[in-house]
Amino acid sequence: MDVIWGAFLTVLTLIGWAGQVIYAVSPRLGAKLGIGESEADIDPIFYIDARGEAIWDSMIIWTLPVAGILLMFNNPLWAYFGLVGGGCYLYFAGRNLTTRIMMQRRGIRIGTPYNIKIAYLFVTLWGLAAIITIIMAVAALDV
Repeated sequence: MDVIWGAFLTVLTLIGWAGQVIYAVSPRLGAKLGIGESEADIDPIFYIDARGEAIWDSMIIWTLPVAGILLMFNNPLWAYFGLVGGGCYLYFAGRNLTTRIMMQRRGIRIGTPYNIKIAYLFVTLWGLAAIITIIMAVAALDV
């Protein structure tokens, strides 16, 4: 079961981390790939927020994919990476959902309806994966 969860976690969270790296380095490429919105399609305030988030996230959310890789190889360090990475992804998901919902309620353009639905789907999946991983890591550490 650990190998399956590790593989799932690695793939799912690498999508998030790689997407943030791409959007941080090249927002135009990110928009072309559907990872983020093009600057013309969203409010300038949301664009600045999304860019700042992408830059910061690209530096910190690599920890959960590492946890997944370590878990697949039954390395006991996975639990520590799982706790840190799980916390990072839980914050990432919560902040992303909250910010999008609040901005959308205030009439701020945050993207096309399709991209908003996809973002909500993935952010929810990342948040759930973070919670499950944190629970598994605590259990593995016998805390």
